[in-house]
Amino acid sequence: MSAVPAATGGAQRRSRDTDRAGGGFAGAFAAEWTKLWSIRTPYVCLVVGLVVTAVFTFYYGSIARINDKPLQPVGNAPVSSVILTQFALVVLAVTVVTSEYATSSVRTSLLWVPVRWRVQVAKALLSAVVGFTAGTVFGVLGVALAWGPFRGHAEFETSKVVSQILAMAVYCALTGVLTVGVSFALRTAAGAVAVLFFLITALPGMLVGLGGPVLLAVNDYLPQTAGGYFMLGDGKAPYSASTGLLVLLAWAAAAHAAGACVLRRRDA
Repeated sequence: MSAVPAATGGAQRRSRDTDRAGGGFAGAFAAEWTKLWSIRTPYVCLVVGLVVTAVFTFYYGSIARINDKPLQPVGNAPVSSVILTQFALVVLAVTVVTSEYATSSVRTSLLWVPVRWRVQVAKALLSAVVGFTAGTVFGVLGVALAWGPFRGHAEFETSKVVSQILAMAVYCALTGVLTVGVSFALRTAAGAVAVLFFLITALPGMLVGLGGPVLLAVNDYLPQTAGGYFMLGDGKAPYSASTGLLVLLAWAAAAHAAGACVLRRRDA
């Protein structure tokens, strides 16, 4: 008589073990990875990023030579291109979140993974991985394409090149994380892209244009400005490259706190 309950109990334990093995955070991340690459948007964004990097860095090296600019690290070319290429990654990361809200498929995602913070962190990690990988590829491509047009107006120091490419990759990863947080807070692609464009590009331009010590000091702690100081690492910034990285981390954390608050309080 006791053999049946024992067998049933063993089957239930094996079922629970199987559920734990196939789910959890690893399962949530795997689901997000599969969903991302099942649509066209990420491929288009990455191709656009590659094209913009190629054109910008070739042009950057050519202009430096034509205008006889002082000698500079060759990595400055791809780092400068991030001002444009980052928006390809922003659109990609926005899509990771808002496409599900647009189609109401986020309800299914939250049924599969009912722990909401796990969904948010999985999407953030996915955007960070894609951003880091894309940033590395953009950096290597930019260095390769800019070296020729520079024609002696740039220096190639291996340690500097590697550090700038890695810093560029980290910046792209954190931009993706920041974007996911903002997207969860706003839930619409148009709203998220508008806010991110204003925060990353428009606001720094306004503050620099208006000038003044206070506004310029505020600009120093905005994401794109701090990221530029972090990636260039030329010693001309008002603070160290590591401080620039901490500023980026603080912006990403603040965006995710806002996103988590909205995700927790509002239904999908």
